[in-house]
Amino acid sequence: MNGKFIGVGVGPGDPKLMTLKAYELVKEAAVLCYLTDSNGDSQAKTIALGAVGQLNPSTLELPVIMPMAKDRTLANAAYDEASVQISQQLAAGKDVLFLCEGDPLFFGSYSYLLERLQGDFTCEVVPGISSVNAAASALVAPLTTLTDSFAVVSGRHSDEFLRQTLSTYDSVVIMKAGQSRPRILAALEQTNRSNDAKYLEYIGRDQQVIEPDVAQLANEAGPYFSLFVITRRDKTTR
Repeated sequence: MNGKFIGVGVGPGDPKLMTLKAYELVKEAAVLCYLTDSNGDSQAKTIALGAVGQLNPSTLELPVIMPMAKDRTLANAAYDEASVQISQQLAAGKDVLFLCEGDPLFFGSYSYLLERLQGDFTCEVVPGISSVNAAASALVAPLTTLTDSFAVVSGRHSDEFLRQTLSTYDSVVIMKAGQSRPRILAALEQTNRSNDAKYLEYIGRDQQVIEPDVAQLANEAGPYFSLFVITRRDKTTR
């Protein structure tokens, strides 16, 4: 019998936010797969190890080196190669756990492997706490209430799309803010939403940063793990 391909959300950064189900699966994993940078560092694995302490000695690790480049051809090649290695383990009857920061199906890299493997193998998902929810908790502020409209978008969208979203929705979370931070700051200014915005980096981690006044941010690129939370202060402007 083939094994199952299981996407496991490990949460935004704090190991204590990993679910009990994720903890139990990682603790006994036969095969553990995760993304790494060129140095072999993996945020998802670091979070998981912070929760379980150490892996089972018999666990086989399948690190996937992900090129940090805008060229999606390189990323697709990495996912293609990873899917082949994962398929071999699944065909051998072993369950393969793929660790994902946050939630596997919310801006998660698991989605790219899922589309490659779902037609041939049984796939399951263990949800995780997303950075959106963790950001609201860190701010101790509601994302949306009653009739408020709410949108989650990527900072990689066009300037016009960002402006339109900020003008349309009461609450907006802009993910993938790193390289796009100058453009996001400009869009906030152009739509008069700067006073509604707060900025966060590395939520739930030791290096967490919360900037409640985005005017204090340098007009330059920030780290990959960053986002903006925009909630309308003046409801009369809707």
